[in-house]
Amino acid sequence: MSPDLSHRSDPDLAALARDKHEGAYRELLRRHKAPLYRFIVKHVGDADEAMDLTQETFIAAFSALDRYDGIRPFRVWISRIALNKCRDWGRRRKVRAFFSRALPLENAHHIASDIPLPEMEVADRLEMARVRQAVTALPAKLREVLILRSLDEFSQAETAALLRVSEKTVETRLYRARARLRELLERANAHPGD
Repeated sequence: MSPDLSHRSDPDLAALARDKHEGAYRELLRRHKAPLYRFIVKHVGDADEAMDLTQETFIAAFSALDRYDGIRPFRVWISRIALNKCRDWGRRRKVRAFFSRALPLENAHHIASDIPLPEMEVADRLEMARVRQAVTALPAKLREVLILRSLDEFSQAETAALLRVSEKTVETRLYRARARLRELLERANAHPGD
C-alpha cells in the first residue's frame, strides 16, 4: 500500500516525483487536474480539446519537473505551461482554418452539399486561393516573417528571437513581404488564370 501523500506540499511532491515516486505524480494529478481543466476550457472553449490539452500539459510538466524551482506555487507554474499549450492550439487552429478556407474549389468537392455556393462565397474562396498562391510565391525569408507576424500573431520581438535576426530586420522583411504580396495579387487580378 502506498503512503498517503495528501498532506505533503506541492514542492515536496515535485521533489518526490523527480525521484520517480509514482504516488507523488498521482497526487499532483489529483490536486491539479480539475482546476487545470477548467482553466484550459475557458481558454479554448471546447471540452474535448481541453481534455487533450490538460493531458498534454501534465505530460510536459512532468517531463520538465527538474525546472520547477518550488519557489512559485506549482499551480502557477503548471498554469503557465497550460497557457502555452492553449496558445499553440490556437495558432494551429488559426492556420488550419486559414488554409482550409483557402482550398481551391476543385479540391473542395468532399465538402458535401447539394446547394450551390452563393456567389460571394465562391469569390471569397477564389480570392483566398489567390492569396495562398501569392504567399507561397514569396521568398522564404519574407514568407516566414509574414506568416509569423500575421497568422501566428508573434510580436516583432518574438519573431526576431525566433528567426535570430534583429527587430529592424523583421520590420524591413515584413514591409517587403506585404509590398511583394500586394504586387503579386495585383498581377494575378490583372491576369486571371495565369
